Amino acid sequence: MFPHQLTDGRAFHIAQALRDGFNRHYTLFRQTSAEAKQRFEQADWQGQQRAQRERIEFYDLRVDEAVQRLLNEFDANDLPMDVWQQVKLHFIGLLTDHHQPELAETFFNSVTTRVLHHSYFLNDFIFVRPALSTEYIENDEPAATPTYRAYYPTRDTLHETMVRVVHNFQLQRPFEDLERDIARVLEVLEPEMGMSRLRANFQIQVLASLFYRNKGAYLVGKVINGFRELGFALPILHNEAGQLVIDTALHGEDDLQMLFSFARAYFMVDMEIPSAYVQFLRSLMPRKPRAEIYSALGLQKHGKNLFYRDFLYHQRHSSDRFRIAPGIKGMVMLVFDLPSFPYVFKCIKDFYPPQKETTREQIQGKYQLVKTHDRVGRMADTLEYSNVAFPRSRFEDELIAELKHFCPSLIEEDGDWLVIRHVYIERRMIPLNIFLQEATPSQIEHAVLEYGNAIKDLVAANIFPGDMLWKNFGVTRHGKVVFYDYDEIEYLTDCNFRRVPAPRNEEDEMSGEIWYSVGPRDVFPETFEPFLLGNPAVRKVFMAHHADLLDPAFWQGHKERIAAGHVHDVFPYEPERRFHLRHAV
Repeated sequence: MFPHQLTDGRAFHIAQALRDGFNRHYTLFRQTSAEAKQRFEQADWQGQQRAQRERIEFYDLRVDEAVQRLLNEFDANDLPMDVWQQVKLHFIGLLTDHHQPELAETFFNSVTTRVLHHSYFLNDFIFVRPALSTEYIENDEPAATPTYRAYYPTRDTLHETMVRVVHNFQLQRPFEDLERDIARVLEVLEPEMGMSRLRANFQIQVLASLFYRNKGAYLVGKVINGFRELGFALPILHNEAGQLVIDTALHGEDDLQMLFSFARAYFMVDMEIPSAYVQFLRSLMPRKPRAEIYSALGLQKHGKNLFYRDFLYHQRHSSDRFRIAPGIKGMVMLVFDLPSFPYVFKCIKDFYPPQKETTREQIQGKYQLVKTHDRVGRMADTLEYSNVAFPRSRFEDELIAELKHFCPSLIEEDGDWLVIRHVYIERRMIPLNIFLQEATPSQIEHAVLEYGNAIKDLVAANIFPGDMLWKNFGVTRHGKVVFYDYDEIEYLTDCNFRRVPAPRNEEDEMSGEIWYSVGPRDVFPETFEPFLLGNPAVRKVFMAHHADLLDPAFWQGHKERIAAGHVHDVFPYEPERRFHLRHAV
């Protein structure tokens, strides 16, 4: 496939331009991530949110710049294919000693597919598989910070070592009482690791950068004692007086899976060698796909690339067929899945019922809003793809008929392939309405409590879900309730929460029609009740814990606080895990 000789001088310069474009991207990405430390120290929460949104847009801006450079300087869209083959080989050579080669390969793919206008699956000139290993990449510069620091305390020095671990991050704000906090941390971790007896290899390894998100900074590491390893994360927060506290000690794979959940915003982490961070984190969460870890670190474009590779691999090693996803069909989205693959595929329909006054562009805007917003553990991350090719033979006839009826502008049959021009992919969950139908009384209680908590977390994050029906929420394997239907979401601060006016006369009272004026963004929380609480078991739990969701004052109060600049705390753990609550007298 590739030429034996690199004969075209343009190819090397194009490869250099692509490498330079990526390097510019990662320099800016890393600078913004490193500045999260100062924003945390200064309690600049709005600045942290703004940086989070802007950083997500960096990648596409740098891709656009690289595309324009290739078109302007090299007439790249008119080059013969053998030149592009040489470009790829030169690019591989330029990455030999690179510290982020896997990310650079993804950048190469993003630019070249834009220039060549080829669909991903047919392109011979992209990195379908990685060309360079990311194992054991090291920064050999004398002053370089290693990926993680290792500490070797004795039983007598364990406490003071942990204090030193925290101090080594040099946060420019005092702790309220770090000695107390470390004592509480060890009180949690010591029984988990059998630290009463330290083995010869006893050590604590801590990643060199803190992980910043929302109003927290997370210290992430692991304890090794003999053959046992325990991952842990220590959330560092500001207290009401502006001093720092360690809020709790998270430990074990399940805790860390929740911290790095697909339903949470991406972390800000200062990483010279991201693959080394991913390798360390996978040792703490071996069940978590590398794609999700890269995304959690803010490298969502590479996460998306890895996900697609995993998807192709799964298709080659499975034989079941794509089908219409179980559950109530949506009005604006056609949803299908592959039973053996834990994700769903969502296509925007070409037309909608009259009550849905929206457009394809508006729906895409809602999904982009979710991508750039703090998802607070309650909104599923989505992967957006263009021109995805599926084996036509793997689709059930009923699904093909639905796609041709509802999404004809999105599909193209190309020989043995069915090409879908635009699709969102999300983690599959059990729809909450289905879960409630099959749940035990205790499961109903937990799910309804979680449902209300999910809405309140969204409200705290300035999100009004719009359509709050049970079918638009899902239950994860951890029992968390997560929202996943975004076509009607709005910023809370853009909504007008009203009480239903009192009827003016008997005719109004008896009318089956709405007799009062309703603006385009008016919301009447009292009207939620008939749609949500028909099941007596559900109603009982809801009214006991979340009756305030039916009161306009609840919504309006949050709206006013957010408009005044307040940023709510969001905790990726239960409140009872917090030290100050556990130790309260």
